[in-house]
Amino acid sequence: MRKIVFIALTAVLSTAAFAQSKTQVSSNPQGVQIQGNTDIKASQKNVTAVAVGEGNTAKNTAGAIKGGTQIQGNTKIKASQKNATAVAVGKNNTAANEAGVIGGK
Repeated sequence: MRKIVFIALTAVLSTAAFAQSKTQVSSNPQGVQIQGNTDIKASQKNVTAVAVGEGNTAKNTAGAIKGGTQIQGNTKIKASQKNATAVAVGKNNTAANEAGVIGGK
């Protein structure tokens, strides 16, 4: 009788020990999760970003994986910008030149 109880208890404990969670949680809620290889090649030349006024954003981005992105598999990004300009003038305006960008803000 003790053997049966021991075997049953061992089976229950080993099942819990070998169970694996498939959920991945980033420490950053806006984080990037990539499963696979990532190759990013980016180039920018003579870029300008100007933001004037209250709460404006102007940016030039080449070859980026931004927050809130989940990628499964291999990813290659080849991005290039030349003489790119982003200008935001006025209240709450946004201007951006983004080549080879995956993801949100």
